[in-house]
Amino acid sequence: MVGLTSVPKLKLGVLISGRGSNLQALIDATTDASYPAEIALVISNRADAGGLQRAVDAGIRTLVIPHKDFTNRESFDAALDNALCEAEVGLVCLAGFMRLLTAGFAQSWHDRLINIHPSLLPSFKGLDSHAQALAAGVRFSGCTVHFVRPEMDAGPIILQAAVPVHDGDDEDALSRRILEAEHRCYPLAVRLIAEGRVKIVDEIARITAGKFAQTPLLNPLG
Repeated sequence: MVGLTSVPKLKLGVLISGRGSNLQALIDATTDASYPAEIALVISNRADAGGLQRAVDAGIRTLVIPHKDFTNRESFDAALDNALCEAEVGLVCLAGFMRLLTAGFAQSWHDRLINIHPSLLPSFKGLDSHAQALAAGVRFSGCTVHFVRPEMDAGPIILQAAVPVHDGDDEDALSRRILEAEHRCYPLAVRLIAEGRVKIVDEIARITAGKFAQTPLLNPLG
């Protein structure tokens, strides 16, 4: 009798700088035996990042690489690259990693490096995206999971979630609403990649066998 051959899971390297709520969403997803990815390594540039304890509690290997120990961004990124390669990582997930990566790093991990940003890119790039959205008076903001390119907050968009902006919202209220969407989007985007359902064609991410929304969204409703 020939046994079934299990498909190897995609190994993730997650880079964090803070509390790691999106890391937790990925950890929670990987507890499902059918999920096609596993976290091989969590790296932080800050020893006091709260997300490190989340990884330790889940039995995931952690590593602190303080950026202040390096004289330039290139040497810091080289240390990141070495650690990720040693862990045989197949996909790098930025989850609140507050360091700009060099073009060389982005190119080395081309189509194997993703980020989640709290806006509907290409709108409201950079920091203070919630403040930017509120100042612009948009009725929807949201989050975007995208492949990383050397330009900041640029690259093929994998998945987005639209979140309504309410009258009276401040940055904290909007941030909380968007963060809930982020926690759903990041594990789904990783699943799509791990299942081989994301193809880059002319710098556009094409999703095979995907279900797409058919109904327009309105805000306010009346």
